[in-house]
Amino acid sequence: MKKILITGASSYVGTSLEKWLENSPEQYSVDSISLRHESWKGKNFSLYDAVVHVAGIAHIKETKDNAKFYYSVNRDLAYETANKAKNDGVKQFIFLSSMSVYGVENGVISKDTPLKPKSNYGKSKFQAEELICTLRDDSFKVAVLRPPMIYGNDCKGNYTRLAGLALKTPVFPNIENRRSMIYIDNLTEFIKLLIDDCRNGLFFPQNSEYLKTSEMVRLIAEEHGKKIKMIKFFNPLLRLLKIGTVNKVFGDLVYDKYMSEYRISYDVCDFKSSILLTERGR
Repeated sequence: MKKILITGASSYVGTSLEKWLENSPEQYSVDSISLRHESWKGKNFSLYDAVVHVAGIAHIKETKDNAKFYYSVNRDLAYETANKAKNDGVKQFIFLSSMSVYGVENGVISKDTPLKPKSNYGKSKFQAEELICTLRDDSFKVAVLRPPMIYGNDCKGNYTRLAGLALKTPVFPNIENRRSMIYIDNLTEFIKLLIDDCRNGLFFPQNSEYLKTSEMVRLIAEEHGKKIKMIKFFNPLLRLLKIGTVNKVFGDLVYDKYMSEYRISYDVCDFKSSILLTERGR
């Protein structure tokens, strides 16, 4: 039996991973802790085979006043946790980073794409990666994940806002675009496989299918008994606009699929089914 500690007890990924692993109680024993107070420093990590670090700051508007918190939480706290895990004899540390470390807003990300984060979120995650990876050795495996947008029941962020729009608007632009995303069950299955294999390295989990924004909006509306008319009238204008929000919704942003290959499939839910399950949960 593998013993797992999840740091980030109230996080979306953390709570989802705990539920996913608890489906196999004969294989995994799972604990989760909050890092919001100093008491975690007294916990004995040596009891665990793997520590999965998902605690962090995300989904809040960045300002000059809160910039320091991104670095103190996403970088410094992450490194301190990894350092304790190594010193306590844990075999594997899994760190949830982000696609944001590339600073890319449009196009295809490949193994040759440079790391140029633009936001404090992206910069703090990248700096955490650099620090944590200095701890890696033969007895301490470090797995860094850079997932794209995560979605599922109770998720926060862009998916929730787009789902809200799908239930309000009578029309939506039908633009051919591609987005890398990952459904929460696919992500938690991927992390489970990393734990099983005690993997070391850099990983880019994503759904096997790229997302088309208008198709996602159509499926969301359909699940709630609402029909949306898909139009192409505004497509030329939207393609010319360079506004960040427009790019996030209608632009292309994908990982090259070869980057996300793994020895065992972790795509436990296809795109259409994942949207239906997400909306039924909401």
